[in-house]
Amino acid sequence: MPLTDTAIKPAKPKKKQYRMTDGQGLYLLIMPTGRKYWRLDYTLHGKRKTFAIGTYPEISLQTAREERRKAKAIVADGIDPVQFRQLTKATDRETAENTFEALALEWYSRQEKSWTQGHARTVMGRLRLNLLPWLGNRPIDEITAPEILKVLRRVESRGAGETAHRCKTIVSQIFRYAIASGIADRDPAADLKGALTPVHPDKMAAITDPDRVGELMRSIRGYHGDLATRCALLLSAFTFCRPGEIRQAEWKEINWIKKEWRIPAAKMKMKREHTVPLSDQALNLLREVHPLTGRGKYVFPSLRTPDSPMSNNTVLAALRRMGFSKEEMTGHGFRSMASTLLHENGFEHEVIELQLAHARKDKVSAAYDRSRRLPERKKMMTWYADHLEQLEQGEKKSRARAAQG
Repeated sequence: MPLTDTAIKPAKPKKKQYRMTDGQGLYLLIMPTGRKYWRLDYTLHGKRKTFAIGTYPEISLQTAREERRKAKAIVADGIDPVQFRQLTKATDRETAENTFEALALEWYSRQEKSWTQGHARTVMGRLRLNLLPWLGNRPIDEITAPEILKVLRRVESRGAGETAHRCKTIVSQIFRYAIASGIADRDPAADLKGALTPVHPDKMAAITDPDRVGELMRSIRGYHGDLATRCALLLSAFTFCRPGEIRQAEWKEINWIKKEWRIPAAKMKMKREHTVPLSDQALNLLREVHPLTGRGKYVFPSLRTPDSPMSNNTVLAALRRMGFSKEEMTGHGFRSMASTLLHENGFEHEVIELQLAHARKDKVSAAYDRSRRLPERKKMMTWYADHLEQLEQGEKKSRARAAQG
């Protein structure tokens, strides 16, 4: 007589194990310990064998019967269900080991030894935020070019075109590693040439690679020229305001208590007052230069005429003296640098655009609120200043470890 849950649940253990039979070779084996095991007896090639299905109630009566049906179908084809399950598990393990995530992490672990800490963090951030959530669990040899393109366009859609191109490069590197390991036959990302929106070089060149950003910050910090020029460069990095806004900054616009810099509408490109949250790093710079220029109108006055703001050529000339060519970095490039790094590290596009004071594309731009999402912008500016300092210190730490070795 077939079993029922009503009969199984109250079944008590005895001194010796015993069976409760469901039929067609399926039975529940009840042990003296009280544990209940599903078993299936079958005959293959004239030999009597037993297939372990699992424990009750983890495996329900209905599931046990479905496993019986599958096992009998396999036996009818002359295949041993025990061996078939072992082969399936081995295949599942191999599939798990050959997912995009598994290969990506294996590739990363081998490559990071030759990277600086800053670059390693950036690559892992691109994987974690932009690639693994959508490609991670896919067998790498089954991933197609359209599938990759869909993921990359997701990155593009949030205004991070350069990041999308860099992610494509990472995907290609992972596939080349898989090809070398004998796991994949080709790199489908190579088929995407021209599929992404081109990232045209900005006429205002910018450094965006984390390693190079760290190098830039170290160069500025070690600049031996005028103190005000060095502080102007660093404030450009920490606030990523337009060069004209930096040069024309006035002491009366700085709110030391609220830790804000309020730029009047007349000075802004979009003719709207703009609030710049000041990180501790930015405030420290202002405190450093205040004894030098604090009695005058401008935070960064002209070296020749204190009643006029610093010349735009001052910052550009300092960058050139530090060895950064016009094709590498400009005063305006600090904005592109910030936009790229913030997008790559998962900050919301709208929050970044608000802080950049870009023109809004919707029809309510006239109702722009200078304090819109200000708490989020303050947090972002604090994070960004800390991040720049980490990149600045990255190579020094790496060199220290190398020296110790």
